[in-house]
Amino acid sequence: MGVRYRHFPGHQSPMLTYAFRRLLTTIPVMWIAVTVCFFILRLAPGGPFDGERPLPPAILKNLAAHYNLDKPLWEQYLIYVGDVMRGDLGPSFTTEDFTVAEQIMIGLPYTFTVGLLAFALAIIVGVASGVAGALWQNRLPDYATGFIILIGLVIPNFLIAPVLQLVFGVKLAWLPVGGWGDGSPSHLVLPVIVLAWSHAARISRLMRGSMIEVLNASFIRTARAKGIGPRLTVTRHALKPALMPVVSYLGPAASYLLTGSLVVESIFGLPGIGRYFINAALNRDYGMVLGTVIFYMALIILLNLIVDIAYAFLDPKVRTR
Repeated sequence: MGVRYRHFPGHQSPMLTYAFRRLLTTIPVMWIAVTVCFFILRLAPGGPFDGERPLPPAILKNLAAHYNLDKPLWEQYLIYVGDVMRGDLGPSFTTEDFTVAEQIMIGLPYTFTVGLLAFALAIIVGVASGVAGALWQNRLPDYATGFIILIGLVIPNFLIAPVLQLVFGVKLAWLPVGGWGDGSPSHLVLPVIVLAWSHAARISRLMRGSMIEVLNASFIRTARAKGIGPRLTVTRHALKPALMPVVSYLGPAASYLLTGSLVVESIFGLPGIGRYFINAALNRDYGMVLGTVIFYMALIILLNLIVDIAYAFLDPKVRTR
């Protein structure tokens, strides 16, 4: 007879303990990143109010007092960290009408729309092509997907984007070359493909190698010996263990998609967070640059935490170690 374990009140499940422990490790990472970004920006030469025509000293003095730039650097740091802990990302140095948080919220729907669509496309195409490459190993479908994957791995998205714009937007006139328009799907096709291509290629390579290894495992040979068909063997027995390397990559992939969207948004003229970030970087807008970095960093840490929990759910050995 098996031994039954009773869960007493107050007993925490291993999954909740694992998630809480992983969440605690993100706090020092956030603090170190905010500190490094703050001092790099403040110690770099130049300032947010430097321009071709210098401002009068009296105006510069008033602006410095308004944004706390007249205080010692350590005091500026403590003020900023205190504001961030209260959820206040501070004002923008170049846009008086909107705070940093308000500008991020304006561009967030556009960035999330492109990023989530690219993320979903990369997973679907990457997993499907990886499984196809493993099932038809060293045959025509495997070679065809391998060639397309190689393009996504070798050529960066800022080079693929102009080529697709020239072919499908200018020569063939099938799709718009840029802009958001009225939000129609035609304006999203090229940005989503460009953003998803390289990540779909990496997922496909991971999936292909993992699926080949799983298909040669002993439990798959046992399933085939029992008379289970190829489709059920793949979907019921091989797919879940083969997805483990892909799941571990999804956290970094999501972060790469978000940071890579800055370049794609600029190339295609999309009104996302990337536009505000690049303008802020060119104008030395400390508040907007730091706020965008903190927002992306918190989002990346959250996504990695979700992936860690999902990985622990798929593999119980991870959460018990």
